[in-house]
Amino acid sequence: MLDIETIVADIERKATRLLEENARLRAKEKSLAEELRDLQEQTKQQNTIISNLKEENKLLKLGEKLTQKGDTTELKLRINQLIRNIDKSLAMINETGAEATAQPEE
Repeated sequence: MLDIETIVADIERKATRLLEENARLRAKEKSLAEELRDLQEQTKQQNTIISNLKEENKLLKLGEKLTQKGDTTELKLRINQLIRNIDKSLAMINETGAEATAQPEE
């Protein structure tokens, strides 16, 4: 009888350890999932910033051409288009930032 009680107690200890380990791993999984979401959002914002900087770079290059050439109509139209694209990108960044702060914590 003592052997059975020892075996049962040993099984209970192992089951308790497994349950504790399971809870620890679930908490770690939740933490990693939150970190992943944060990093994905950060990557998205950085990609938007990169796109904006690329557009700004194009704009600066066009500005240089403007100072070098006499016919500016086409370049002015292109600059206006680039400015509109930059404004749209900035609005998207502001919108995603507002959404991120408005979302409740889970």
